[in-house]
Amino acid sequence: MKLYYAKGTCALSPHIALLEAGLKFELEKVDIRAKKLADGGDYLQVNPKGYVPALKTDDGKILTEGPAIVQYIADRKPDSGLAPACGTFERSQLQEWLNFIGTEIHKNFSPQFNPSLSQDVKDYARGNLTKRFDYLNKLLEGRRFLLGEHFTVADGYLYTVLSWAKPLGIDLSRWPALAAYHAGIGARPKVQEAQQAEA
Repeated sequence: MKLYYAKGTCALSPHIALLEAGLKFELEKVDIRAKKLADGGDYLQVNPKGYVPALKTDDGKILTEGPAIVQYIADRKPDSGLAPACGTFERSQLQEWLNFIGTEIHKNFSPQFNPSLSQDVKDYARGNLTKRFDYLNKLLEGRRFLLGEHFTVADGYLYTVLSWAKPLGIDLSRWPALAAYHAGIGARPKVQEAQQAEA
């Protein structure tokens, strides 16, 4: 498999999943502004959407969208525990979390990185983040992971997007349980390995 990534993006989430699953893969860095691969090739030939992550499977198929990619990775190694079994209620809970993170956290961070958007738009999105962080902080009190006792791909995704808070001047210490959760996931060896590889 090959993971197409760019530093500081949500591609960190499938990178973490691949390492946690113990799967063999290659990394290919993408210049997402120029839409170019490291060798100068056209990234739009890989992913016409133009953003990362993208995953090339062992049989040459391309999968895009982080939540789909991390579930695909987890299903390649079911004994890793990165996702509950397909067809179970717990799997639907995982999908619920992946959707919540993608639509309520990730997409409210996105305006903060867009220089063409007004401050009013950014403030509105930041207000939404505050509400979602309030919810997560309450839910995570006394919990290490989103789905109970085991790390899943949802934890890797939430960790990834929460990592954008500090560079944007959002102090997670306002939400002690959320800050402790983020620090705990960040201490995992495979999470640190993924970050070091991308640095």
